[in-house]
Amino acid sequence: MPASPSTARAINDRLALGLLQERGPLTAAQLKQLTGLSRPTVADLIDRLTAAGLVAVVGEAGAQRRGPNAKLYGLVGDRAHLAALDVRTEGVAVVVSDLAGEVLAEASVPITGEDGTDPAVEQAVALVERALKEAGADRLHSVGIGAPGLIDPATGELRDTSKLPAWHRRLVTALQERLPGARVSVENETNLAALAEQRDGAARDRDTFVLLWLGHGTGAAVILDGALRRGASGGTGEIGFLPVPGTGGLPTATDCGGGFYSLVGAPALAQLAARHGVAPEPDADPPAAGAVRAAVRALDTPESDDAASAAAADFLDAVAHRVAVGAAAAVALLDPGCVVLGGEIGQAGGEELARRVERRLGSMSPLPTEVRPSALGGAAVLRGALLTVRDRAQDELFGAPAAAG
Repeated sequence: MPASPSTARAINDRLALGLLQERGPLTAAQLKQLTGLSRPTVADLIDRLTAAGLVAVVGEAGAQRRGPNAKLYGLVGDRAHLAALDVRTEGVAVVVSDLAGEVLAEASVPITGEDGTDPAVEQAVALVERALKEAGADRLHSVGIGAPGLIDPATGELRDTSKLPAWHRRLVTALQERLPGARVSVENETNLAALAEQRDGAARDRDTFVLLWLGHGTGAAVILDGALRRGASGGTGEIGFLPVPGTGGLPTATDCGGGFYSLVGAPALAQLAARHGVAPEPDADPPAAGAVRAAVRALDTPESDDAASAAAADFLDAVAHRVAVGAAAAVALLDPGCVVLGGEIGQAGGEELARRVERRLGSMSPLPTEVRPSALGGAAVLRGALLTVRDRAQDELFGAPAAAG
């Protein structure tokens, strides 16, 4: 059944807006070429989008060109302002952008929570307000928060767990109170990292992959057939609780000690580095990432003595073996074809660690699996949060694609 004229217009408008978001400013001729639409149809949609305040002329194509055909059309970024937060146990980072995705302000602050829940929440909210002021924005349309812990799939709220600081849960409510009108949402940090790697990072060519987060904490995210999978309780990817050999115990419902975390968590890898005589780089956070980076550097430096190179190689082999234990479980269940090593430790290991994990994984599993290092590292959570809220804001302002069909 053919689409109605209004439906066709909505589809065409969203197609053009998506291209302007992805590629930046375009001329009418470029929109015609990229959309396959006729010249009159492109002219009509430009008029509609301009009248709606979504698109404006932002320049001309070519230094010597003038006239209507040379006009460059771009998204009106200040139609809405967005914020993304990366909430960790030790601090908060925030980014404010416009609707077109241009970053206008960035800030971070360490928060330990030692002074109490209310002061910690106030520090975090004040950080967002300062970033908003620096960005020159009056209000926020949407706020996306990436946080450790489980997200209730029924309510979208951060679930209460024994390991989660109280100020994390209070922060969502405080932001809603202090930023009236803003849509505030929260998502698991590892899930956001995977979405960022899928859009802008190491998995841009993959519809199915698993991201292993190796940093202060340990987690995983699963993308199957292009979609993030959260599970019945929102707990898909809680791989730190995975029972594995070599830990001397079993995890419990409230403690992942004895699980995969005991092998690859930052404290465990720091201890492993010490046993191999590999010192972390100064001021590395976490130190385990500094040790992995130091080991990679020792192998890449011709001046390194044989003993240092041997220690570095043995340490990276040991790390790769531990990582492969958890990766093999995910591969056996999901057959994703690709595992991305994310987080600060995954990024520190780079191609060197990824190659070793892939080789070890190949000896443990009959399923061919490519292992790649993160392209975004610790910045992936903020990037994923920003992409998520930008998509939602654009769906609201531009019209969701599903509604147009």
